[in-house]
Amino acid sequence: MTNRLCLTNRRCSVIIAHILPEMNHSLIISKSQHGVRMNEWGPTLAVILGIVEGLTEFLPVSSTGHLILVGHALGFTGDVAANAEISIQLGAILAVIAFEREKIWRLLSGAWQEQKALRAASPNQPHAAWSDCAKASMRSHPNVWFLLGLGIAFLPAAILGLLAHGWIKSYLFTPQTVAATSILGGIIILIVEATKRTSHTMSLDQVSTAHAFWIGLAQCASLIPGMSRSGSTIIGGLLAGLDRKVATEYSFFLALPTIVAATVYETWKARGAFTDQDFLALGLGMLVSFLVAWAVIAAFLTYVQRHTLRVFAYYRIILGILVILVVR
Repeated sequence: MTNRLCLTNRRCSVIIAHILPEMNHSLIISKSQHGVRMNEWGPTLAVILGIVEGLTEFLPVSSTGHLILVGHALGFTGDVAANAEISIQLGAILAVIAFEREKIWRLLSGAWQEQKALRAASPNQPHAAWSDCAKASMRSHPNVWFLLGLGIAFLPAAILGLLAHGWIKSYLFTPQTVAATSILGGIIILIVEATKRTSHTMSLDQVSTAHAFWIGLAQCASLIPGMSRSGSTIIGGLLAGLDRKVATEYSFFLALPTIVAATVYETWKARGAFTDQDFLALGLGMLVSFLVAWAVIAAFLTYVQRHTLRVFAYYRIILGILVILVVR
C-alpha cells in the first residue's frame, strides 16, 4: 500500500510539473477535437474536476487547493470557477454517506431513541449536580452526545467562514496561497508525526465534546485554501489524543455538516451565474467525485491503520515548491 501511494505521489508530481508552467502564460487551451474549450465550464471540465475532487477530498492534501491549481492550469478562473470548485465537493460528501451508511443509520436511530428516553426521564430525575448528570448522560446516551460533539466541532469554522468567506474567496483562491499552505501543512504533519503521543481514544464513541471542540478549532485552518480540511481535522484529532484511524473517521463525519453547509450555501449563491446546462455539468462532476471518493475513502482508512501521514507531508512540500518555482 505504501509503495502504491508513493508511486502515485511521484506520478502526481510529474503531472503537476508538466501542467503548471502553463500558468505563466495567459494561454487558453485550444479546442479539442470535439470542439470543447477546456477553460469553459461544461461536462469535460466537470469530469476532470470531479476526478481531482474525489481523489483529494479525504486525503490530507487539500482538495480545494488542487482544484485551484488545476483550474489555473486549464485557464478556468473567476467566480464561476470558485463556485464550481466548492459546489462539486457535495459528490464526495455523498460518498461518505454511502460508505458509512450503516454507522450513520445506527447513530441517528440510536440518537432518536436516546433523546426520547432522555426527555421521558428528565422530569423524574432527582436533583443532582449538573456535572454528575452530564457524565451519566454521556454514558447512557452516547449517540446524542456524539451528534452534539459534531455540532460543537462544526461551529468554529462555520462562524469564521461565514464572516470571512467573501474575503477568502476574493484574495486567497490563488496558486501562491496554495503553494505556501501546502508547504506549511506538510511541515506541521511532519512535526506532529515526529512527536511521541499516547492515544487514549480508540473508538468513535469515545470522542468527547472536549475532543470535538479542539478538532473544530483545528478545522478553522482549513478555511485557507491549501491547508486541507481533512488534514487539519486529522492532525487536530491526533493532538487531542485520538487514534489515527479514529481521527480519520471522525474527520469523515465532521465533513458531513461542514461541506454540506458550504456547498449548499455556495450553490445557492451561484444560482444566477449557472445556467441549466451548467447545473447539469455540475451534477456530472458530483457523480464522478462520488465514485472516485468512495474508492479513496476505503483505501485511506486501510492505509492509516498501518502507516503515518508522512508520505502526504512530503507530497505537499514537493507540490508547494513546484508551484513556487513555476508561478510568477
